Amino acid sequence: MAKMSLDPVQVMSGQVKELRVSPSANGAGGGSREEEEEAEPRAVAGRRVRKVEGGVFFPKPENAVTVAVSSRVLFRTEREQKVFEERGVEEYLRYQIEHENEPFAPGPAFPFVKALEAVNARLRELYPQSDELFDIVLVTYNHAHVGVRLINTINHHNLFIERFCMTGGSSPIGYLKAWQTNLYLSADADKVREALAEGIAAATMFVAEKVTEVSESQLRVAFDGDAVLFSDESERIFKAHGLDKFFEHERDNEDTLLDHGPLKGFLEALGKLQKKFYAKGQRLNCPIRTYLVTARSAASSGIRALKTLRAWGLEIDEALFLAGAPKGPMLEKIRPHIYFDDQMFHVEGAAEMGTVAAHVPYGIAQKHDQKHNAGARK
Repeated sequence: MAKMSLDPVQVMSGQVKELRVSPSANGAGGGSREEEEEAEPRAVAGRRVRKVEGGVFFPKPENAVTVAVSSRVLFRTEREQKVFEERGVEEYLRYQIEHENEPFAPGPAFPFVKALEAVNARLRELYPQSDELFDIVLVTYNHAHVGVRLINTINHHNLFIERFCMTGGSSPIGYLKAWQTNLYLSADADKVREALAEGIAAATMFVAEKVTEVSESQLRVAFDGDAVLFSDESERIFKAHGLDKFFEHERDNEDTLLDHGPLKGFLEALGKLQKKFYAKGQRLNCPIRTYLVTARSAASSGIRALKTLRAWGLEIDEALFLAGAPKGPMLEKIRPHIYFDDQMFHVEGAAEMGTVAAHVPYGIAQKHDQKHNAGARK
């Protein structure tokens, strides 16, 4: 089993494999200053932003799919975190200022964010005037002084992130609601639970010792079913009464829709963008692909899950019903940019195989020791 720490501040030992990612669609290009002014204005050195009707373009929050990412999962900040914990906030700030020209290395959310930007590039080609795009917000508890290093790092990695939320130690949850956030990724499990309690899709990310290379041209997002896309209603039956009662409950309620889970809204948002590609005849070449990876059995309990998704008007590109088999090997084949699961047992198993997995601390499974729930049918 991977050396996964339940404290996301601590990371697995070993080096993270350097990921090869393609330049952002907003990356630097050649040409004279006059050509740049006639084409797209540069927001900061080395990157370009869109120009619409003579002005710089940023998507409106009400139209965009907003993904808020903590600096501690977008970048590797373990050394700085250690300085903060051992030497206090003043030394931490001094350290950050002294090293502000040294960019952070990519963290576990970095390939996911690069994939979001790749999708945006395709959307802009098809819909030049549309602001139905992914909008990435960097969220950090850091003091504003640290912002210089973060901006330098973003420019170094050629990321298109213009929206920052630096709270100086305060909770960011209220700001997430103001941004109309569709997904929040953080290393702080407490803040993730706080976001979930406010109805914001959220998950805790970890740094793994093994990371598999992922697609540079197609965003792949994998979801568990119960307590992630769906509520934990069926999981509660299993925990309380066992597998036989779980199967009986699912058969009796086959035509009763499952209630929504915390990540349903994010799947909806992905589906909305997928349909924009379908409308242009690009279903088979869509740069977004979604997966359901569940330990449910297909014949015994899978039909209710599929009927629920269909009734919601949501499409899953691939559905894997594993009947209790380990998820890690399947995820290794999928190579998603991120996989969401409510049980740490499955998160650790996925990480062992090199998948970037995020924990959704929601539902009845949080009240049980994960090591004793390997056989859960979810």
